[in-house]
Parts: sequence; C-alpha cells; structure tokens
Amino acid sequence: MKQLLQNLRTGETTVGDVPIPVPKPGTALVKNVASLVSAGTERMVVEFAEKNLVGKARSRPDLVRQAVDKARREGVLTTAEAALNRLDQPLPLGYSSAGVIVAVGEGLQGFKVGDRVACAGGGYAVHAEYVVVPKNLLAHLPPHLDFESAAFATLGAVALHGFRLAQPQVGESVAVIGLGLLGLLTVCIAHSAGCHVFGVDLDPSRVELACRMGAEAVLRDQAEDASLAFSRGRGVDAVLICAGTPSDDPVVLAGAIARDRANIVAVGAVGLNIPRREYFQKELNFVNSRSYGPGRYDPNYEEFGHDYPIGYVRWTEGRNVESVVDLMGSGRLDVSSLITHRFPIERAPEAYELITGKKDEPFLGVLLTYPEGDLQERTDKFERLDLGVSQRINVQTSERVSLGVLGAGNFATAVMLPAVSKIPSIDLLGVVSGSGLSAQHAGKKFGFQYVASDASQIIDDPKINTVAILTRHNLHSDQAIAALRAGKHVFVEKPLAVNREPLILVEEALTANSSQLLTVGFNRRFAPLAQKMHAFFSKRVEPFVIHYRVNAGFIPLTHWLHDPAEGGGRIIGEGCHFVDFLTFLVGEAPDSVTAHALPDARVYHEDNVVLTFTFPDGSLGTVTYLANGDKAFPKERIEAFAGGMVAVLDDFRMLEMVHNGRRKLVRSRLRQDKGHRAAWEAFASSILGGGPPPIPYDQLFGVTNATFAAVEALSKGEQISIDEGLSG
Repeated sequence: MKQLLQNLRTGETTVGDVPIPVPKPGTALVKNVASLVSAGTERMVVEFAEKNLVGKARSRPDLVRQAVDKARREGVLTTAEAALNRLDQPLPLGYSSAGVIVAVGEGLQGFKVGDRVACAGGGYAVHAEYVVVPKNLLAHLPPHLDFESAAFATLGAVALHGFRLAQPQVGESVAVIGLGLLGLLTVCIAHSAGCHVFGVDLDPSRVELACRMGAEAVLRDQAEDASLAFSRGRGVDAVLICAGTPSDDPVVLAGAIARDRANIVAVGAVGLNIPRREYFQKELNFVNSRSYGPGRYDPNYEEFGHDYPIGYVRWTEGRNVESVVDLMGSGRLDVSSLITHRFPIERAPEAYELITGKKDEPFLGVLLTYPEGDLQERTDKFERLDLGVSQRINVQTSERVSLGVLGAGNFATAVMLPAVSKIPSIDLLGVVSGSGLSAQHAGKKFGFQYVASDASQIIDDPKINTVAILTRHNLHSDQAIAALRAGKHVFVEKPLAVNREPLILVEEALTANSSQLLTVGFNRRFAPLAQKMHAFFSKRVEPFVIHYRVNAGFIPLTHWLHDPAEGGGRIIGEGCHFVDFLTFLVGEAPDSVTAHALPDARVYHEDNVVLTFTFPDGSLGTVTYLANGDKAFPKERIEAFAGGMVAVLDDFRMLEMVHNGRRKLVRSRLRQDKGHRAAWEAFASSILGGGPPPIPYDQLFGVTNATFAAVEALSKGEQISIDEGLSG
C-alpha cells in the first residue's frame, strides 16, 4: 500500500510502499477514502524535519540536554548512533481520515466489515491506503455523509472540545481569533450552537469567508473597536484562540476584547506570555485545550479501548468525533466550502509544499484521496513486500543462519539489527511488524529480502531457519512456541514469558523440538567487560556477595510495560536482565528470593525494589532496582566480592578489579558495549556448529522463574523458593 512518510533527518516527505497492517485485538482495518492534512500540527512537524542539525538542536534544547547526559553515561559514539537512529525513523503523518472497514481484530464490538467510519488519532488515522484504528477512535457515518466531509471529523473534534471548554450558553457572544481551518470550524460550531460569533484574522479572504458562514468578522487592526460594538460595550463572553503563531498577540487581544470574568481557551499553538494587568483586572479564566477531548494521550483509552463512564465524562475524544459526525450528517456543519485542494496519495508531497509555503497559493482544507477500488472484506493473507535484495541462502546444511525477525521497533532498529547485520554468518531474509511501516524502514535500512505485517510470513517461510522475536512482551511465549514447532531456532528478546503458564508451554515445545536451539536476549553476560569480570573470579573458592544497582528511571504509570498482561511489570520485563547477570557470575540460577519495595504513593509501580537472592553454593545477590533517581546519573553498577577479590563494573564502560593489593582498571571511553553483538555471535556459533545453547537452559528458565518468584515475594512479604524449571 501507499503511505506518506516524513524523514526527520533529511526533511524529505515521500510516499512509500508499506505492507498492509494487521488489525490487533479491539481494532479495525480501514481502507481510507480521504484524509485531511493539518496545516498546523503537520506543518510544524515538516518544518522541524527540514531544519539542519543545528536548527533542530536550537528548537529542542531539552533533547540536547538529554543527549549530553547520555554521552556522559554511555559514550559519545553510542549517543551519536542512538540520536541518528531516532532521526532516521520514518514518521507517519496524519490523524484524521474516513473510509470503510475491511477487516476487524479479535474482540472488536460495535463495528463490522463494510461499515463506513471516520477515524481519529495520531499514529492511527494516518495518510495511508489502509489504517488500523482502535474502537474508541472510530465513529459510524450516516448513509448520506460523504467521505471527504467525514475526513474533517477529528479536526472538528479539536474545535468542538475547545468550544466545550469555553462553556458558552445559547445567545452568548463568542470571539474566534484566527480564521484558518480550525478557526472556521469553530465559527461553524459556535454558530450552530446558537451563539453570536465574532471573528478576527489577518487575511481579508478568510474574514470574508467567516462572514459568509454566519460570523461578524474583521481584520486584526479593527478588532478591539469592532468587538465593543459587537458586544454592546460589555466585552465578549468567551474567546477561542485558534491561531497558530509564536506571537503573544492573540493572547493579548483575547484579554482586551473579553468581558469581566470571561473564559479564554487556547485551541491553537500560540505564544503564552499572558499580560497580567488585563487578566488580573478582569479576573479572566484561561485554559489550554488539549487536542480533541478526554482520553487523548491515555493509552488505556486510545490503545486498549477502556472508555470513560458517560456519567462522569460526558464528552470524551471519541464522543466528540461522533458529535462532529452528527453535526455534519444533519447539515448543521457544512465543510464543503472549506475544501480548497485535493491530491491523490501519490502526489501527497505536493500538499506539504503547499502548507509549508513553498507554493505561493492560498489554501484551507487540503485532502488526500485514495482509490476506492474493491472495498469488500479481505479474506486473503496479508501480502509481503519484496525488496529485491539478493543473498546467499543455504538452510539445509545450516551453513548460514537464515534470519527472520518479528518486531521492528526502536530497540530493534537502534540496537539489535545494527549488531546482527555486522555478523557475516547471518543472512537477513524477512522482517515483520504489525504496522508494516517500521518493518519497511528496517527492511530497507538493513538489507532484508522482504518485509511483511503478518508473523506467519516469517514462521512459515521454509527458507528461514532462525527467528528473532523482538515484539512486545506478551507476544514472546506464543511466538516462540510457534517458531519452535515450525522447526526454527529461536532468539527471544527478554522476557521469555510474562507468567508461569506460558513459560511451561515454552519448555514443552522446546522439549518436543529438541533439535532446535532457544536463547533469550540476556546480552549483558556477553559484554566484553562482563567476560573479563567473570574470568577474574574464575578461580574463586568462596561464595559471592554481589550487589547490582540499577538507576532505571521513571516511566509513567500508563506505560505498557507496567501492564502485567502486556509488559509483565518492570521486575519481570526488565529485572530479568540483572537476575541473569547474577546467575552468570555465580554459575547457577538462584534458589530463593526475598523482596522489599518503597511505597508507590500513586507515582511508581513496584519499581523501587530491593531483591535478595540466595544461590545453591551459598552466594548472595542483591538487585536494587530504582525508578526514583535521575537519568543523568549512570544507570548500572555491579559490585562483587569473593575470596579476597573485588570487582566493580560501572555502566559497562569501566571495570575495576582488585586482588592481593593490586588494582587493574579497564575502560571503554567512547562507546558502551552491553554485549548485543557478542550474544548473537554466540547464538550463531551454536546453530552452525551444533553446539550447546549459549545460555544453559537451567539458567535461562531459572532466571525467568526467579523473576516470577520475586513478584510473589514482594506481594506476600516472605521468602519464596524458586522452581528452576527445565534443566540441561
């Protein structure tokens, strides 16, 4: 399919061929007929992308500070590679479209194949032939409402939410500052609600259009005098600022024309230096409107479909979209006069030349259109997209590792695939992502033969003998089982499972397919400095005491990693790395664990914890995992003591070893190496040489079970014995 993409590094806006995405549970696959280009939000993204590196840095000093902190912790080269990878990611543009549902995901209720719908949401209702949209961001269309009008629904919801925040009453006066597309939609909504509307803009043609839509509108230099006459000398009851400018003038004007104790709502992106005198004397209420309603930026609402009770939240973003669709369906909101340009998706870059001013041409509503074609239900499998890369493949004799990858997110493209692509014995065949977009980017960047959006394309491919699973945590166990049963060797990025039942099923699949190898991405044990640390203690005769401190950093409570069903929580989802490192040094998995945590105080989520493990040889290992620190401070520090020897590993960049009064220091100044490439080299060597797995299975399963036991120990407040699982 065709999709519009923005490259943040080069500033280039292109139309790419991307695999058709696969609908996830609770979502619908929609074939777009029309989508609306936002002259505000999307223009800002494109203009940022077109800046050079210095310009980008000046516009985002917060990101520069983060990069400096990262360079101090992890090295200049590591930071530079991470920054360039971020900028190289293709960015999907668009957030308002309309089309027909052609497939539905599991559990989606209220929508079916063939339904005509309006679609909302950044990252969902993008400029592409097919989009996957969650339930709460879909709205049914009346039979007589055309797709081009419906494509305005999301931007209309932005205007409607701002209008609701102003709380106007029938018959009150409402001023709209800025009569671009958003402002004119606001004029229509306020007029339909029975308000007297006053409009202000710098462009005479937009002032004229607002007058035709029922407002009394004037140019900026006439606004203050005209507003007094309009409001009978009282000042307007509410002001909606819909302009898009860094200037503070719209906020200043709003204060000047508002009545005493009026409501002022900033809907557009404007300067926010509020003049205290005017706002204080009139005791004005000022609020920033957050997009198109409650639910925006809440993954539980948008991604997982958890609606807010209507008795407590009457107008969510989804219900605002529905309301706009109803207004258009009833004829009270007619957007046809706002459409000035239409471009087929193949010519989409021309639309961005228009909105960024490269074409000296007036515009308002700019639509992208898509061929309607066959809108029937898709019953075929989702196609793969061949990239025409020629590679030497010889699966039968296992002379090569023929790799298929599930998942192509930021970790995959920034860390894993750069490491794998440098190993000569590994051929990159196929890569899959649910959206299709990240797979397309990874496929081209790293030289895969093909990309797709359906995992079965990889698992069922007879040319592939090894599968790397880099998807979200809840998918790991099922995908590992399917790949093992298909006769593939399997690499699973941690964790192997998010609870015990699927872990048992993985063990059973591995036992039943004993000729296949399984490993987990516990890369730290393969890091060069970790190997030196391990060798330093190779002759120890006494048990260890090891302390692993992790300054993990805060993540919001809404982050998917905190969800026990999807991410497993931070102990299972991330803590397994550090339990494995203890296991690596000791040489066997722990046999018991106790756990203590700071109070969450509704800020944290069991991620300020101290886990203490005992080992069969008497060793003690402690993991202190913290979310309450500062990310400018180094992330990881391991201190190990045994039999008169001490070793300290700081953030995988400096290793200090002390024995018999002698101190040895090993540094890595420019780059942090956590062992990702070495882990894959070890796995590839095992596959090609028929050797044992790079991580013994008793340790691999023992570590995973240890994280489950740690969560249990934390909840019960007692020591928990650990079942080590599969041995051998």
